[in-house]
Amino acid sequence: MIQEETVTAKDSAENTEGKADLWIRFLLWREKHIKEKSFVIVLAFLTGLLGGIAALLLKFLIHIISSSITENISVTGANYMYLVYPFIGIILTTLYVKFFVKDNISHGVTRVLYAISQNKSRLKPHNMYSSVIASAMTIGFGGSVGAEGPIVATGASIGSNLGQLFKMSPRILMILVGCGAAAGIAGIFKAPIAGVLFTIEVLMLDLTTVSVMPLLISSITAATLAYIFTGYDLEFFFVQSEKFVTQRIPFVILLGISCGLVSLYFTRVMNMMENFFKKKLKSQWQRGLIGGVLLAVLIFLFPPLYGEGYSSINELLGGAPSSIVDSSMFYSDGNNNWFILLFIGCIVLFKAFATSATNGGGGVGGTFAPSLYVGCMTGFFFAFLLNTFIAPGIGLSTKNFALMGMAGVMSGVMHAPLMAIFLTAEMTGGYDLFLPLLIVSTISYGTIKLFEPYSIYTMRLARRGELLTHHKDRAVLTLLKMDSVIEQDFIKVRPEMNLKQMVDAISRSNRNLFPVVDSEGTLLGIVLLDEIRNIMFRPDLYKRMHVRRFMSAPPAKIEINESMEKVMKTFDDTGAWNLPVVDNGKYIGFVSKSKIFNSYRRVLRHYSDD
Repeated sequence: MIQEETVTAKDSAENTEGKADLWIRFLLWREKHIKEKSFVIVLAFLTGLLGGIAALLLKFLIHIISSSITENISVTGANYMYLVYPFIGIILTTLYVKFFVKDNISHGVTRVLYAISQNKSRLKPHNMYSSVIASAMTIGFGGSVGAEGPIVATGASIGSNLGQLFKMSPRILMILVGCGAAAGIAGIFKAPIAGVLFTIEVLMLDLTTVSVMPLLISSITAATLAYIFTGYDLEFFFVQSEKFVTQRIPFVILLGISCGLVSLYFTRVMNMMENFFKKKLKSQWQRGLIGGVLLAVLIFLFPPLYGEGYSSINELLGGAPSSIVDSSMFYSDGNNNWFILLFIGCIVLFKAFATSATNGGGGVGGTFAPSLYVGCMTGFFFAFLLNTFIAPGIGLSTKNFALMGMAGVMSGVMHAPLMAIFLTAEMTGGYDLFLPLLIVSTISYGTIKLFEPYSIYTMRLARRGELLTHHKDRAVLTLLKMDSVIEQDFIKVRPEMNLKQMVDAISRSNRNLFPVVDSEGTLLGIVLLDEIRNIMFRPDLYKRMHVRRFMSAPPAKIEINESMEKVMKTFDDTGAWNLPVVDNGKYIGFVSKSKIFNSYRRVLRHYSDD
């Protein structure tokens, strides 16, 4: 029996080895017969196809879960099950992530940005499905977040793992990650142009002759798949019943400023709540309990906060503001204009709390849909307030301003004005409002930039110096890793060594610099050959002079975890050519300006190769 099992295990191992050899032979054949640029197009198509399928699957799962548990919800009164469903969703998601995924999958877009800048565009295989399942449970049960962040992480992971499977270089992996992200946006919104612009503005990939075609192919493939399976209906139903006239431009400018300030509020509240959940609540179960309770109470009071909130957007774009109070305890106040205004204003204020409570409590979702949602409410609130209470005869179109608000707040929160403009137009068909969309989006972006230099996705990485941007110098320095530029062929000396021992060390070294360390490896100083040249040939001093007398302090010390941009600034400030690298004071090695320049040129050539 044991012998049979041994033979079976041996056959299985040989089988696996044979498959691996076959795959290697295929890869060698591909390298010989298919050019890399042509093969990238094939991979981009596959990424778009799989990314589109993932987007369709995620939308289907959210719809199935949400519709099945809310089909008996009353429209004309309070629904106490809203106090239960969101809490269940957060608990289920927490259990799934903790016991099945066993990895942190929150902040999907930020994780993709980190993979691009710090991990050679490599994402883990489980990211191809884990975010889909987790976000479907979170949103289906009422989590006040969007599906777009998870689908971006899913699509990017599909592109990354396809590239890794075919042993593509980090430069191609970066393009495929962008292709997957574009496919996710295009597939879930039926917006191929917005998918490409998202990759350029949010993920900050450069649009080069190598990347433009793969990005377009992935995005178009995913959008086409969405049209085939879900029809040609737009994501949001919008009919422009009132033409836009140039006399409305001053109000459009005011709306742009308002959207910028609302974006700032949304971003600041999200950061404040994230810090609260992360730093004040150490236990995941504490976070789940507090996040779940806060979310459930907010949804009970304001049912439009349930899930992505796309039905509420459709109601406002359709000109039916009274339906915003459906399924709430305030149903009877649906014809009171003052109350509708107050209700929508509260939704704008509390949406950020609901979104951060969902994510902070353990749910998985993005801020993409919430920014659209808040923008729609802001635009409607702005026009409704002016029409009804401030200047009743002005006649602003609440539908048009709600649409403009979507572009405005998204532009401000994501720092992506072009994507916001095209996404809003593609989702609604509102191309006739292109000029006001441009104005609102641009002014909102300019307003928030006065206060926040980075988007809600990039600020975490920017603070740590790990953000890849369109700025070539900073991008290349971000891609450089400290490990690759540290040199360790320096002979260490001790402070108690005499001059004779120092001269012996010099004779064995091909360097003119010597780190002085103690018995525990702590860097105490350095010895420069030029500074002891006048005494090193005096035998009478060999026994009397010790290293501690002629060692000097280095111009600066570089910590092992410092960003390369900060390292270069240190070199500029000190004028040094070599600086020691330490880890909490412990000597690691030296980094030289010439080594950084050589590595810089290598990385720049590699990632700029068209």
